[in-house]
Amino acid sequence: MALYPVILCGGGGTRLWPASRPSRPKQFIPMSDARSLFQDAVQRMAPLAEGGGRALVVGGIAHRQWILDQLEEIGVEAQVLLEPEGRDSAPAMAAAAAWIARADPEGVAAFVASDHHVPDHEAFRAAVREAAIAAGRGRIVTLGVRPDAPSSAYGYIRPTGEKLSAVAAFVEKPDASTAADYIAAGYLWNSGNFMVAARTLMAELAARAPGVLAAAQAALPDADAGPVQTLGTAFAGAPKISIDYAVMEKTALADVLAVDFVWSDMGAWDAIAASGEGDVGQHIFEDADGCLVRAPDGVLVAALGVRNLAVVVEPDAVLVADLARSQDVKRVVERVRAASPRHLDFAAEPVEPLAQGARRFADWLRLRALPLWATVGLEDGPGFAEALGLDGRPLALPGRSRVQSRQVHVYATAARLGWAGPWRRAVWSGLDALTTRFLRDDGTSRALVARDGTPLDETAHLYDHAFVLLGLASARAAGADRDDLEARAMRLRDHLLATALPQGGFAETGSHPYQANAQMHLLEASTAWEGLGDGEWAALSDRIVDLAERRFVDPASGRLREFYDADWNPAGGEDGRLVEPGHQFEWAWLLARHGLSRGRPELIERARTLYARGREGVSERLGVAQDALNDDGSLRSGRARLWPQTEWLKAALLLADQSRDGERTALIADAETALRALWHYLTPDGLWRDKRLPDGTFVDEGAPASSFYHIIGAFDQLAALGGEPGFEGLSGLDLA
Repeated sequence: MALYPVILCGGGGTRLWPASRPSRPKQFIPMSDARSLFQDAVQRMAPLAEGGGRALVVGGIAHRQWILDQLEEIGVEAQVLLEPEGRDSAPAMAAAAAWIARADPEGVAAFVASDHHVPDHEAFRAAVREAAIAAGRGRIVTLGVRPDAPSSAYGYIRPTGEKLSAVAAFVEKPDASTAADYIAAGYLWNSGNFMVAARTLMAELAARAPGVLAAAQAALPDADAGPVQTLGTAFAGAPKISIDYAVMEKTALADVLAVDFVWSDMGAWDAIAASGEGDVGQHIFEDADGCLVRAPDGVLVAALGVRNLAVVVEPDAVLVADLARSQDVKRVVERVRAASPRHLDFAAEPVEPLAQGARRFADWLRLRALPLWATVGLEDGPGFAEALGLDGRPLALPGRSRVQSRQVHVYATAARLGWAGPWRRAVWSGLDALTTRFLRDDGTSRALVARDGTPLDETAHLYDHAFVLLGLASARAAGADRDDLEARAMRLRDHLLATALPQGGFAETGSHPYQANAQMHLLEASTAWEGLGDGEWAALSDRIVDLAERRFVDPASGRLREFYDADWNPAGGEDGRLVEPGHQFEWAWLLARHGLSRGRPELIERARTLYARGREGVSERLGVAQDALNDDGSLRSGRARLWPQTEWLKAALLLADQSRDGERTALIADAETALRALWHYLTPDGLWRDKRLPDGTFVDEGAPASSFYHIIGAFDQLAALGGEPGFEGLSGLDLA
């Protein structure tokens, strides 16, 4: 029997205003040790999942970032289920039970609130384990806390015996006098924590609240939807009802386990003060006793000659309250609702819509990046600079063939999109550097030259050749008046075809001769030339796509590996397990384009699968596409470079254009997120940072010119959808 701790993150904590508000309820606010109640609950419960279970967190979609950030801070992994809207505890528990039952039909859930104070973690876990034994036999067990004083803040349970016994009755919060009578009669505080087998809870819901169960089951995402799943829209149709009313007050299966550890639901400021963990921030007391103070960084609170006060300071509101009147804070909140509703919640940062972000992107390219790299980034002799420092100065580095080709493509694309800057000079300079320094008489390219033009590396990389072909095609499409562009391209193409492998594809130089990446860029280049009207290029495109379909895309998983053996089977060892999310997106974009041009809808479906597998590499917490996964979908490298963000954006946009209804909406939302991810990397002056570490910081290095190819490609795809239905906001998007 495996245990599945379920931390329920609902509730608004109104009586803890102004620290607790709808966008940051009480479970996420820090206590004096800097941990939140939610983090404390996760750390208390996570060890119970050892032995085959898994920790689950059920919370509102509005609190997604709080949940993910705070899990990351304490280093705990959990399955997260996000409610599209709050429907009270019964639907939340039903969704978790349905998830557990699907994963483990014998699984037992331990449902706990995320905002309770339980200092003795081991005592709590011991009680859960004891209760879980009875739950495994088909009972629903709640923990009843032996009261240490009468309280009108809690509901009560009347047990039928000592320790573990059947529940005789659940009773509502009493007045102070009745609470004293309850204690004398042996009643227990209702802690709101439940241990129950998933199948038992579902059976009880089916009998007593079938609408709750049906909505939760219908809303459950697919089993492979990832560690963060948003419940479907059917969840909003669930009756809004607590588990007490839906099941516990009706069931014949309710047991209560009496416990003696310290417990509080932290429902008001007096409970926070009593816990001893509520003081936060700098304060000075002079003849002031029994006071609770919470203040943000930079604010000093001084108290003189006062007793038993709560002083709670937030940037936009201050509460001063008698701790004995803590339950009445709710009345203050109602007056705030009427007099100044903007103080009911923290101001939210607006999410930039796709069209608005795209136009800001166009301005950045037109006014900052393109002028900078066409002037400071273009040196008279060597051609385009390899990189610019973040101070805007060229770095003295040897030149690579691929950088000249890529920058030719960038400025030719900018010209096609209407940029009025000196694109001809940029394209011509790049072509001159490419043809005089890198290209040989047979059309092949050396890899590296010194700044004075001396060859440093004569290696002819397939990867470099793909970009030579792309740069020549883009220059031709932009109208660069060079007679030799097509001839050079055909000469290089014929050379490649003469060296084609009998088993398909082309060999790369170096330690990984059989790789998907170089073939991918060759497909992009042949597609570009195909668009200029030569049928032989179409045959090359089809040849590469055929190899991708037959050998690259795994038919079972939909993932595409990076490295292969001579028969185009995945390479042995760790090399053969590497999956790069950015390349999943890039292949998805290319195959979708190919499917559209050939009238092959099955290729577009394959592109959707590639996209979904690439989406597994997007950090749910940081909202960026990470560098590398393993072939089972597990994370290999949490670093996140710039280029996967652009490929994510391109693929999401193109697939959204080929989708309808909810899938289209989700892909457009993905595109918005990918564009926001890209903005993390771009600097205001037309430069960019390349490598983002898992902690959100960047490697301190210059801006590589090679990234511009990815950046302009993302904008090109945005502009291409300007006239399509659903993308009306992008109409007229260009660089003019």
